[in-house]
Amino acid sequence: MTSLDNLLLWFDLHNLQERYVSVLDNDQLEAWPDLFTKDGHYEIVPKENADADLPIGLIYCNSQSMMRDRILSTREANLYEPQTYRHMVSGLVITPIDKTTARMQSSYLVFRTNQEGDTAIYQAGKYEDLVVSTPDGWRYQSKRVIYDTLRVATLLAIPV
Repeated sequence: MTSLDNLLLWFDLHNLQERYVSVLDNDQLEAWPDLFTKDGHYEIVPKENADADLPIGLIYCNSQSMMRDRILSTREANLYEPQTYRHMVSGLVITPIDKTTARMQSSYLVFRTNQEGDTAIYQAGKYEDLVVSTPDGWRYQSKRVIYDTLRVATLLAIPV
């Protein structure tokens, strides 16, 4: 790839990552599955499980349909205190596989603010992503969220 190709790839994939965070932080959860391919995978796994190659995680979705069901249950069935989340993402590293596929890794930090206005660190970890170019632009084929904390402080209701 030329330097210009690398720059354009970085721009496109950084834009995908920024849209992902914006959808979550602005409570546009219904748009979240659209950032994935139809058969896209999404999972949230503790670091200790990831390090030991254990497949068990907190959330696992293997299609856009499962992701939409997750959001529907979050909106309609789950009862939890409304909170605001803000993501900070850094250290985006892109590894092209070919012209239509790349791996990405980045670190994330999520802040949670409750109804009383108290803000605390909710979760820290890293994203491991496989992205593919589609007619609609770059999409996640898989997004693995690996959190560093040993426990989740509250009900994990929304994607991280």
